[in-house]
Amino acid sequence: MALVRWEPFREFEMEPFREFGSLQREMNRLFDSLSPRTGGNGGMAFVPAAELQETPEAIHLKLEIPGMEAKDLDVQVTAEAVAISGERKSETKTEEKGVTRSEFRYGSFRRVIPLPSRIQHENVQANYQNGVLTLTLPKAEEEKNKVVKVNIG
Repeated sequence: MALVRWEPFREFEMEPFREFGSLQREMNRLFDSLSPRTGGNGGMAFVPAAELQETPEAIHLKLEIPGMEAKDLDVQVTAEAVAISGERKSETKTEEKGVTRSEFRYGSFRRVIPLPSRIQHENVQANYQNGVLTLTLPKAEEEKNKVVKVNIG
């Protein structure tokens, strides 16, 4: 008895089912685009986690960027968004039983975060400590005093 490999979508290659095969390929492309890409070093793509908090006076943005130095980060701010980019370079060495193991992780990242309110982009304060980038983004004056009239219908 011969073993036959089961390919459940092979029948979709027949004429009446060709659209299902096309749909499957498109779904695969969609899920591939949503999943993190692996870099050439076998590691996952690096996307820093962010936390945004809004107060009446300012927007506070924290990004977790461990293993980098402040000089390796590029922060650009407009009145509506913040763009953070950088390049990560790290090396880990361990030695056990006379065997040295070394791992390198390199990769650049860029993250653009839209802001919920307009800010005074000339007066942004930044602090980078213990792998956390903290930005204080003061709101534009027109945003601080913004009053919206609500119509009761």
